[in-house]
Amino acid sequence: MRVAVTGGGGFLGSHLCEALLRRGDSVVCLDNFSTGDPANIAHLLSNPAFEFQHADVSVSLEVAGRVDAVAHLASPASPPDYLRQPLETLAVGSRGTENALRLALRHDARFILASTSEIYGDPLVHPQEETYWGNVNSIGPRSVYDEAKRYAEAVSAAYRRTHCLNVGIARIFNTYGPRMRPHDGRVVSSFITQALTGEPLTIYGDGRQTRSFCFVDDLIRGLVALLDSPEMGPFNLGNPVERTVSELAEIVLALTGSSSEVKYHPLPVDDPVRRRPVITHARDVLGWEPVVDITEGLHRTVAYFGARPDRLNVSAAAIRGGQSETVPLTAVTTAADAPQTIPPPTAAPIGVAATSAPEPSASGG
Repeated sequence: MRVAVTGGGGFLGSHLCEALLRRGDSVVCLDNFSTGDPANIAHLLSNPAFEFQHADVSVSLEVAGRVDAVAHLASPASPPDYLRQPLETLAVGSRGTENALRLALRHDARFILASTSEIYGDPLVHPQEETYWGNVNSIGPRSVYDEAKRYAEAVSAAYRRTHCLNVGIARIFNTYGPRMRPHDGRVVSSFITQALTGEPLTIYGDGRQTRSFCFVDDLIRGLVALLDSPEMGPFNLGNPVERTVSELAEIVLALTGSSSEVKYHPLPVDDPVRRRPVITHARDVLGWEPVVDITEGLHRTVAYFGARPDRLNVSAAAIRGGQSETVPLTAVTTAADAPQTIPPPTAAPIGVAATSAPEPSASGG
């Protein structure tokens, strides 16, 4: 099977490319690295089954040759990124999704959308089943991501009804693991970065708000199962074990042996208080459920971060004093975010600094 992966240079996208290659598929990876990292796919460039195209999917999306499936993962996915790039986030969720759908339609290909648990907003129903319509503030600061994904789901469903396109929708809950950026603002990466560098762990609110943390290997197995299925869903893909943010901080401190203190800050606007997926549908239809324990997953993630001390130290300075999964980074240092230039022969030059005006995002995860 030949699969086009938008946002293939991002956190999740690069892992998906790798998993597809491992099982014998060929992959066309499309990204503009506005939030991704060329280093994520550097090890794949020598694989003859892997192609890279530098592309902004919000503008156009063309892939030469046969395409059997399109996996649309392109989008800023962490709050600092989508709050820093609000219009670009809306563009990739709307125009970018439509371009990806049209690509799939031209090739009569399977199309899967990487949607999000943010569809549910700050949920009034707990835990969250796919039948829940959500509680989203359509004009709040997080709405640029929430509503972009809600539109992406709506237009994908419309293509299925109107054109009989083979569509599948995954609602992804908090995912963590190697290749996360240490300064991306998600709670797992922030805690690990702060613990390894001796900085205070920043908790917003009283720490009793909950998340369900899914290790990246588990999540990718779910996406591959959805890619191979004819079902639309939507499917919740996440770990149904619910943990408080304070519990996560305790686990990270124990695994790192850090003596960092914990500091509390006010809870940001529209921050979800509780988040836990019901995965019965994915379990019954896709035969999928997570298997990696949080201690094992965090151990592997800590090892990945710890092996990159220079980037870790720069990132710690960038997030010092006020960083969470809901607070935007206004000035990430260039050194922390500067991509490494490793384009293959067909790629345009890569080297957009974090402080420059961002292109519409085509980086997933």
